[in-house]
Amino acid sequence: MFVVPTVDLSPYLDGDPGGRPRTAIALDAACRGVGFMQVVGHGIRSAALTGLTDALDAFFALPEDDKRALVVTDGTNRGYTPPRNESLSRSLGVEQGNDFFEAFNVGTAADGPASGGDGNVWPDLPDFREGVEAWVGEARRIARALTTAMGDALGDREIFRRLAQDPVEVLRLNHYALDDLPEDLTPDLTDGDGPTGMGEHTDYGIVTVLWADRVAGLQILHDGAWHDVVPDEGALLVNLGDLTARVTGDTWRSTLHRVRPPVEHGRVRRRRSAAFFHDGDPDAAVETLPLPDAVPYLPTTVGEHLAAKLAGSRERHLNPDAGREAARVRAAR
Repeated sequence: MFVVPTVDLSPYLDGDPGGRPRTAIALDAACRGVGFMQVVGHGIRSAALTGLTDALDAFFALPEDDKRALVVTDGTNRGYTPPRNESLSRSLGVEQGNDFFEAFNVGTAADGPASGGDGNVWPDLPDFREGVEAWVGEARRIARALTTAMGDALGDREIFRRLAQDPVEVLRLNHYALDDLPEDLTPDLTDGDGPTGMGEHTDYGIVTVLWADRVAGLQILHDGAWHDVVPDEGALLVNLGDLTARVTGDTWRSTLHRVRPPVEHGRVRRRRSAAFFHDGDPDAAVETLPLPDAVPYLPTTVGEHLAAKLAGSRERHLNPDAGREAARVRAAR
């Protein structure tokens, strides 16, 4: 039976440092076996989670015109994304229709607009920015602890820190609910057969820290088959991104995943998530470590890699540099 491994991160946070070797071993096993894990012992305060979910609910409840006023058109990965405006499978070089999620992004100045600053836009909602920024602080703390543990597991604690001195970091709030979509999509829905919330894709950076509703829909590809993943109560989901796969030469693979929200009585069941992407410095060189089973990638920079992936998902250009992941998707189909 397929099981998502669970890793206790507390020794790298507020727990006993003597437990770090045990955590690093468990993390290494999870990264080699699945590339996806549940993280416990993260110490996130309940007030921070409440602030996040209140902000998420308030934003996606806004009228459509208010949300669309926050669409960013300068090419920066910020602001509101309406439904059917991205095709994440194209970031892998795989043809597929547009995805049915809506999202809202905020991020750091590392990939902000050319004019300077972080490029963030904020809705006029009480406590929204405070709730989002508090969650970013918590997710960043978890990502830093994870990358330290990942470095220990690889025998080089500084490997990911060297890639992420002033990193691109983006928080994406995601919302799946067909009530928000055009009426012409609703007649053909049958229970258990919903639209593609997010197409098959890998995340682009080093590591992703994900809070998600305990609602079905998230699936990951493992051993050629798609498996449903629902987080345990109080756990965060964590998956590896492409930059980690490049650093390890696929000793640790970037996790292929997708979202198929469940349909009940002809309607898509509402589902929410918040993904924090820890992606590295744009100018940092990414090369494969000389690990025993590594299959080297061609050298690149974080910025070049991210640009190619975003050109696929947002601009509909098939990414030619994701052949390994695309092959896995096609084999599963």
